[in-house]
Amino acid sequence: MLCDGMTKQEKLAHSGRPSLARRVSRHAVAAFATLAVASGAAGCGYNEVIDKDEAVKASFAEVQSQYKRRADLVPNLVNIVKGAAAQEQETLTKVIEARAKATSVTVDASSIDDPQKLKQFEQAQGELSGALSRLLVVSEKYPDLKSQEGFRDLQSQLEGTENRITVARKRFIDSVADYNKTVQRFPTSIGASMRSKSVRPTFEGNPENEKAPEVKF
Repeated sequence: MLCDGMTKQEKLAHSGRPSLARRVSRHAVAAFATLAVASGAAGCGYNEVIDKDEAVKASFAEVQSQYKRRADLVPNLVNIVKGAAAQEQETLTKVIEARAKATSVTVDASSIDDPQKLKQFEQAQGELSGALSRLLVVSEKYPDLKSQEGFRDLQSQLEGTENRITVARKRFIDSVADYNKTVQRFPTSIGASMRSKSVRPTFEGNPENEKAPEVKF
C-alpha cells in the first residue's frame, strides 16, 4: 500500500489511463477536423457538382421522353397516310425504317458521358425528323387525306411534340453548358475532381435546327 492509499497496481493502472481533459480534447480535435473537411468540400463545390449532375440527367430524361412521344405518333400517322396515299410506299418505308432506328438507339443517364453514343442517338433522331418532313410534304398532294379528322388530330399532336422536343433539347444543352462550367472553374473543379466528374458532351446539331419545324398538312 502506497502512502496515498492506493496499491502499486492501482497506481500503475491509473497512471496509464488518459485524463478526462485529454479525452475531451481529442474528441474536440476530431470534431473540428470533420467540420473542416465538410466545410472545405462545400466550399470547393462538392455539393454543387451533385446538383448540376442531377440537372443534366433530368433534362436528358425529358429529351428522351419527348422523342418517345413522337415515335409513338408515327405508326398512326403512317397508317392514315397509307390508307389515302398508298402509292407513296417508298416515303412511308423510309419513315418506318427511321423510326425503327431511332427507337433502337438508347442512351440512358449512365451513358450520356459517352460522346459517340450521344452522337449516334442524335443522328438517329435527326434521320427520323427528315423522314417525317418528307412524308408531310408528300401529304400536301392529297386533299382527302388532309380533311380526315384523325389526320388533323395527329397534326396538333405532332406540332405540340416538336415544340416540346425543341424546348427539351435546349434545356439539355443549357444544363450541360452549366455543368461543364462548374467542373472546369476553380474552386468547383476541386469538387468535380473529388467526384471524378469531367466535361460532358452535348448535342452538336446545327443551331438553326433548334427552331421547331413548322408542321403543315
